[in-house]
Parts: sequence; C-alpha cells; structure tokens
Amino acid sequence: MRSNIVKLIVLAIIGIICILLYGFYDIKGGFDYAFPRRMMRVGAMVVTGFAIAYSTVVFQTITHNRILTPSIMGIDSMYEVVQTLIFFFAGSSSIWVVNQYLNFTTALAAMILFALLLYRTIFRADKYPIYLLLLMGMIIGTFLGSSVSFLQVLIDPVEYLSLQNLLFASFTRIKVELLFIASIILLISFILGYKLLHQLDVASLGRENAINLGVNYDRLVMQVLVLSSVLIATSTALVGPITFFGLIVANLSYHFFATYRHSVLILGAGLFSVIALVGGQFLVEHVFEFNTTLSVIINFVGGIYFIYLLLKESRAAG
Repeated sequence: MRSNIVKLIVLAIIGIICILLYGFYDIKGGFDYAFPRRMMRVGAMVVTGFAIAYSTVVFQTITHNRILTPSIMGIDSMYEVVQTLIFFFAGSSSIWVVNQYLNFTTALAAMILFALLLYRTIFRADKYPIYLLLLMGMIIGTFLGSSVSFLQVLIDPVEYLSLQNLLFASFTRIKVELLFIASIILLISFILGYKLLHQLDVASLGRENAINLGVNYDRLVMQVLVLSSVLIATSTALVGPITFFGLIVANLSYHFFATYRHSVLILGAGLFSVIALVGGQFLVEHVFEFNTTLSVIINFVGGIYFIYLLLKESRAAG
C-alpha cells in the first residue's frame, strides 16, 4: 500500500509539472488574457480525464473484461447522431449550434436518456443482463454509426466541415459556464460513486462471491452503469468523443498499481489521464503547431494499444 501511495505522489508531481508547463510556456501577448484561457482548458482536461477514468475502471469491473469501455454501449455514437441531426435539419447557423449551452444540454440529455432506456429495457429481458446489454450496445452503436454516415453524405459540404469540428474532441472551444455545469454534474456523480468503491472491490471477485459476501450485485451493476453513462455523456458533450482514451489510462493503472482497491486504481487512472491530456495538448500546440488534434493522437495510440491487448489476451487464453 505504501508503494502505491508513493507512485500516486509521483504521478501527481508529473501531472502538476505538465500543468505548469502548459500554463506558462511561451505565452505570447497579454498574460492576463492567455493564462486564464489556458487554465480553463486545463480544467476541462482534468474534469474529462477523471470522468473517463472512473467510468472505464468501474465498467471493466462489472464486465470483468479489461478491453471493454463504456463507449461500446453506443453513447459516443448517440452524440454523433444528435449533432448530425441538428446540422441536417437545422443547419450550422441555427440556435441549436450557435448556443453552446443549448447544444450541450441537448446532447447530454439525449445520451443519458438513450443509456437509461437501454439499461431499463435490457435489464428486464435476461437473467444475466450484462452480456446481452453489451451485445445490444454494440449492435445499436453500429446501427447509429451507419445512420450517421448516411446522413453526413447528404449534408452540404460546408455544413459537413462545421459538423466535423464537433465530432472530434477539442479543448479550445470550452466556455467557463459549460465547464462549471459539467464540473457540478461530475462532482455529484463522484460523490455518489465514492460510496460504491468498497462494493466494487468485492464485486471484482465475481458475481457469486460478491453475493455471498453481502453485495446486492444486480443493484450495484445498475448503479455503476448509470453513473458511467452520466460521466461519459457529460465529458463527451463537453469536449467531444475520445474513443480509446479510457482503455489506455485504465490499463496503465492496472499495470502500474498492483492492487484491487478501486480508490487507488481510479485515482491512478485519473492522474494518467491528466498527464496524457495536458501533455498531449502541449505537444499539439507547441510541437505539432496545431497540424493535428489531440483526439487523433489518442485514437492512433489507443488503436495500437487495443490490438496489443487483444493479442496479449489471446496468447494468455492459448
């Protein structure tokens, strides 16, 4: 336990260094103008990073699979559907796009409603619903992705370029008010989720063992799925979808911290998230000079890491 505390402190120091480097390096123009905006981006990265870290770790605990993420449920696809429908029927100049608060609220409500309807429907349909839930999530996510692609072909090319800006994660278009709203939602979710950590430690032993030790397993799974949906939906509505990010930071935390305690794993994954997001954004702005985006880098690295994990799992099974 002491070694894990030391590792957490080291990660925290690295994260602080990344934040200071991003906040103060090469500030051009007025400091009073540039520094607060950089710190606002850092705040969005911290909020997004911890939201994705928590939701991914707990989701993998209840599915007992370290290569699955909440994105498999189709929540990211639902975000793309909402944005595409808005551009298709209303256009980029409509209030649904121009007003960021309205756009944020609409996307957030649609994703959470979609997840809740999916959970409530599937949970009544099977004795062991989690596997059916995963399968239905993959099918619906694929269907939504195909529908989005069809609608995007019909959209005016100029409108499509504007739409593409929303379909990739960005930390440069965040407003303080949006960040404040998202932070409140995530803070409430974290407080509720903190009460579940000890039950999740037991749930990692498996369904039967958890039930024998007094955990209401089905209720815990439902609570975790709802919390994961709220966290992923909020972070996606705030900055856009980041497909493989949760997979990377969660597995880094598993390998770096040899423990079953979710308090350590989630905090470690959150710190890895901050380091990756802030450090990655620093590279995008000062090394690549905005010639690429952070989401492209994350998805590229995450895709390679995902293939590595699949090969590793297949060798272990063989």
